[in-house]
Amino acid sequence: LHLFSFLDRNSRKSLAKTCHKLLEVFQDPLLWSLLNFHSPAELKKDNFLLGPALKYLSICWYSERVKVCNIEDWMKNNLQKDFCNRHENTVTDFLLEVCNRCPNLLSLTLSGCGHVTDDCILLLLMNCPNLKTLKLENCVRITDQTLEAVTLHGRSLQTLHVDFCRNITHSGLERVREKCPSVMLRAERSANMIPDNKPEKKLILEKASGKLVWL
Repeated sequence: LHLFSFLDRNSRKSLAKTCHKLLEVFQDPLLWSLLNFHSPAELKKDNFLLGPALKYLSICWYSERVKVCNIEDWMKNNLQKDFCNRHENTVTDFLLEVCNRCPNLLSLTLSGCGHVTDDCILLLLMNCPNLKTLKLENCVRITDQTLEAVTLHGRSLQTLHVDFCRNITHSGLERVREKCPSVMLRAERSANMIPDNKPEKKLILEKASGKLVWL
């Protein structure tokens, strides 16, 4: 186990193929208390195990392609939609597996996961009652509903980051501060960014602005 701990996931998988004894080590839950992923594609590889031993999970996608996922759905062209369709549910499906198989999770970090929704975070908070740290960065579908879920189900939460999440509001943040004063809350830029507005909402605002000017 000590030797395996120095190897990345691919190397562990390769070494496990050499003999039955090493395969047993690869399958030992103690080896899989921490998992770091750097793209959705890595979540589909069969080079790791999910189980109750998992304590620390990080999925951080810093690729330029993240910008495509961050575009509002109604503004994407066909090429952008096709790109997103290939992996849209990848992270969400993986996190649902975590909900079902990793009840002892202590820390979760998601960065650049533009398709993760409030419902997914709600399920995580409900199924991972020991979660102490939740860090969300540049997750555009995260809204005040996640903050509300924290106040209702984040009973073990000690640290909450919602950085560069443009659909978070000041009122949502204030509610967390009011209901969960012991939580260390950080929201860099989030409530000061321009939130998503569907086209019909924008049109109404433009009309209202025009009437105001005319008056």
